[in-house]
Amino acid sequence: MRAETNASSLVSIAEWVGLDGVVFERQYKDHLSDFHAWNQKDHADKWLLFVDNLGTHLSLDETSVSNGELYSVLTNKAAKGGKGSLVAMVEGTKTSDISAIFNKIPLVSREKVIEVTLDFSSSMENAARGAFPNARITTDRFHVQQLVSEALQEMRVSLRWKAIREENEAVGRAKKNHKHFTPVIYTNGDTRKQLLARSRYLLFKPENQWTVRQKQRAVILFQEFPNLHEAYKLSMCFRNAYQSSKTKEEAQKQLTQWYKNVEEKNFDSFVTVAEYLKSHEETILNYFPDRQTNASAESFNAKLKGFRALVRGVRDVSFFLFRVSKLYGYNLAPQLNYV
Repeated sequence: MRAETNASSLVSIAEWVGLDGVVFERQYKDHLSDFHAWNQKDHADKWLLFVDNLGTHLSLDETSVSNGELYSVLTNKAAKGGKGSLVAMVEGTKTSDISAIFNKIPLVSREKVIEVTLDFSSSMENAARGAFPNARITTDRFHVQQLVSEALQEMRVSLRWKAIREENEAVGRAKKNHKHFTPVIYTNGDTRKQLLARSRYLLFKPENQWTVRQKQRAVILFQEFPNLHEAYKLSMCFRNAYQSSKTKEEAQKQLTQWYKNVEEKNFDSFVTVAEYLKSHEETILNYFPDRQTNASAESFNAKLKGFRALVRGVRDVSFFLFRVSKLYGYNLAPQLNYV
């Protein structure tokens, strides 16, 4: 199988030399490429499989190929999102569909997989556990941290809506009394609702990474909304637990203490997140032996998204995945007898 050397858009290349791009792409598909002789063509829009790319450490994630339609993607971490990284792509996220394709890989090979990293998807976790019986299932660190950050942002957004409602009511009262409404302006120039809107990014970062203006805004924000300050400290405490824990046991100890802190503060969004994390504690703590993340999967997904934009959308899913396979599925001399 001839390999595509890069992800250049056929349409763009054709138009650059004065040809009809759409016609040229069709000619490439039907005559210049070996798409019609491709041994995965008949099922490409449903699933792809490259057994030779299987490694000991895998990432399982979902991505959109066309019109928001999701595919489950299994990649080899060792390939770092490059050639030979794609192990399997399966249409949808249903456990039975994913398992049916993963189980086409010989059991002796599946038993050699040491770890599979994924997000909180229960369907993917079930598929991974069934297909790779000896693998450690690990919840991706960044998805866990994102959930805690979202709990903090939910509190900020709730306070912002409250500030907007209060301002609307104040404007209404002023109009009723034939007066002009003037909002409170803080020392940094923000109104109350602006203060909450403009604080979004500083709440994601530790204090030592704040800009001068963010430091000024944070002082006012936490004076006005002390509960938001306490929630921010909970978020940073959780982040620090990931960074400072050297062992699984140490991480579990810090996580247990964090649960207690959340219980004491009793912020609804954090209580909900804490309960959810407790139900996934085993896979969350599995991060600490090797500190593996889904970064390689995110890298692959970003490249896939970029390629999709480069070819100006996906008109033919099978042909698009044929080109993806040449870029990321086949590593040097491909083995075609994979099932």
